Amino acid sequence: MDAAIYCRVSTDKQTTENQNLELNKVAKRLGWNVVAVYSDTASGATDSRPQLDQMMESVSRKEIDIVMAWSVDRLSRSLQHLVTMLTAMHQRNINLYLHQQNLDTTTPAGKAMFQMMGVFAELERSIITDRINAGIARAKKYGTRRGNPIGRPRVPPMTVRKIQDLREEGLSYSRISKRTGVSTSKISRIISPP
Repeated sequence: MDAAIYCRVSTDKQTTENQNLELNKVAKRLGWNVVAVYSDTASGATDSRPQLDQMMESVSRKEIDIVMAWSVDRLSRSLQHLVTMLTAMHQRNINLYLHQQNLDTTTPAGKAMFQMMGVFAELERSIITDRINAGIARAKKYGTRRGNPIGRPRVPPMTVRKIQDLREEGLSYSRISKRTGVSTSKISRIISPP
């Protein structure tokens, strides 16, 4: 089984060496072949980390069979980001080994836990989607918290008349835009509505 090790520390004063050594020992004991080691120095709350991104590219190309990490917080501290990563691994049948949590998805118990994590990830995405849709529906019905209606701001009728008059005078959309402060795309919709 080809393994990728992911190590992360938060500051330059720390080292990933201990994580790497211990995970290599585990891989050797279990007969896994470590084909890549990815190490980042970054906050766990940061979604985009160069080495993590590179590892996830290997996951998407199925170049590895298992991802090894010291603990879940080394991968991510954001639930949403973690859910995205776990979903990507689960969809490609990539296993996960978390040393501190004693999670190994190559075992039946670990596989069951990974599948439950997938179910919770799907539930979380569904809840987020429902919240977004409810917020949009509320804003459409009642306006935003500031009292403004949702969507693009409307061009005042006085400005619409000015745009039409300037166009009748033969001015181009860009010159009308400079005079009125209205974008050329809005001017186009006012002059020749769909």
